[in-house]
Amino acid sequence: MTDSAILGQVALCYSPFIDRQRAVSATRLTVFPLQADVPLDAVQLLHAIGTVWPADGGQVSLNVASETLLQDLLQARPSANLMVEVPAFMACDAVNTDAIVALHRQGGVLLLKGRPLREVPREVLPCFKYSIVDVADERRGDKTSAPAGVQRSIPHVQAGVSSVAQMESSFARGAAAVIGWPIDDVGSSSASSGRPAGQADMQVIVELIHRVDKEESVERLEQTLKRDPSLAFRLMRYINSPGFGLPVEVSSFRHAIMLLGYKKLKRWLALLLATASKDANLKPVMFAAVRRGLLLEELARSSGDEEMRSEMFICGVFSLLDRMFRQPFSDLLKSLPVPERVYQVLVDNAGPYQPYFDLVRAVESESLYDFREAADRLMLSVGEINRAQLRALAVASEFD
Repeated sequence: MTDSAILGQVALCYSPFIDRQRAVSATRLTVFPLQADVPLDAVQLLHAIGTVWPADGGQVSLNVASETLLQDLLQARPSANLMVEVPAFMACDAVNTDAIVALHRQGGVLLLKGRPLREVPREVLPCFKYSIVDVADERRGDKTSAPAGVQRSIPHVQAGVSSVAQMESSFARGAAAVIGWPIDDVGSSSASSGRPAGQADMQVIVELIHRVDKEESVERLEQTLKRDPSLAFRLMRYINSPGFGLPVEVSSFRHAIMLLGYKKLKRWLALLLATASKDANLKPVMFAAVRRGLLLEELARSSGDEEMRSEMFICGVFSLLDRMFRQPFSDLLKSLPVPERVYQVLVDNAGPYQPYFDLVRAVESESLYDFREAADRLMLSVGEINRAQLRALAVASEFD
């Protein structure tokens, strides 16, 4: 991972692009400069981003909160998988026209962010693949067609989405995708009803975690797993993924236990549980849970405490199970064994891991103030946090 200077000069935050099938199609990476008067190197930023999203990798949308850095990025000609968000005021400024047009001609993907206060130049408007409209600025109401006298020439993406209800409304209004974390109302009666989709699968994993926690015999564990062959397949797929880094291919559940041991196996069962639901609206929740676990684990890397890293991973991937199971953690954790320090975070919002969890929430909410405050509480440098994020996102991409 790069140690370039820019990772100590900006704060990075991320959120997902969610398409109409509720799948995460790209990641939005927000870049906040920490000091307005410090020049930032666009090439260094692209190099750091390229460690996670190379030219032949997944898509990322760059939301850069610095006009000068953004102008330099346009000139640096990022690869086509690095989408660049251009604020409407910059798109309307003739000083940026040549760079926007040139990047578009080269195959770069540009997104128009916000509502223009004046007409966008005729040669610039076709350069944008989508416009990004925040929920707070949405004027479509419940209509998909434009009002009289208004022309909409490019499809739109809805930003600032924080609930399933907002996501559904955005798609009903014709949004091609939404940006945000639609998890605030997941599991509520307004968002869904009945038993969680795929609950039977999830209960098998919970039972396995319970048996692994008690270090029951391999035979007993295999008997439980045989009740769900698809679950066994998914577990093997996770363990054999590049993100796990095993030197040999795991051929059976018994082989997995021999190689991993019970503690590491529990980690991967936790990951499996966090991604077990078949409910389409829970895809963003599962996306968030995996990244929370990986980021918390990376934030604990410098401690040198393997038990802490393992527990923080479980804390992250379990942090949204209350919404997936539609049960409060105080009830859910009666049948799901977790370490005491994890229990303190999930049930009491307290304990030694809570400040790390607050930092993850600050990253997800794209709040520079909360980011700084959480970093100060943990006495972590911004560079450490950014490098942890990029490592976590790189590993997460190998599971997607």
